[in-house]
Amino acid sequence: MPESGSTPLGRIAGIDFGTVRIGVAISDASGTIASPLETYVRRDEAQDRRWFQKLVADEHIARFVVGLPVHLDGRESAKSTEARAFGRWLAEISSLSVEFFDERFTTHDAQVFLSDARLSKKKRQARLDKLAAQIMLTAYLERQHTNPDAADEPLRGLDE
Repeated sequence: MPESGSTPLGRIAGIDFGTVRIGVAISDASGTIASPLETYVRRDEAQDRRWFQKLVADEHIARFVVGLPVHLDGRESAKSTEARAFGRWLAEISSLSVEFFDERFTTHDAQVFLSDARLSKKKRQARLDKLAAQIMLTAYLERQHTNPDAADEPLRGLDE
């Protein structure tokens, strides 16, 4: 559990950024368990803003963690630039802090998990992004609980 004054209490929303679909997972209030919530299909900026603001209000979101797509060697990709721009937008429209977290392998892990689930291709695709968000958020929460002083990690803030 976060120390008083260190991080706002409330749920954390994990975001698997995409230009068409955005996977969303949320934590419980204690920041211990991540659950897939929804795959949001992007529309236009006004509708996207309303949707995320409603998410913040309805789910009592205290901060966002946006998955940052990086290359296998840790270098940022072109998609990383897009994810960072989205994170800045999300911070602006929600007035919440946004952190970034390495999302390498989350989509692959989600695909492997779903392929074992014996679902139709359509059902697997519908669950993929929110499951990838859950996998990324789970890794983030585990890191917070095992290494809460990871603030100097290179993927943390919006200022990069």
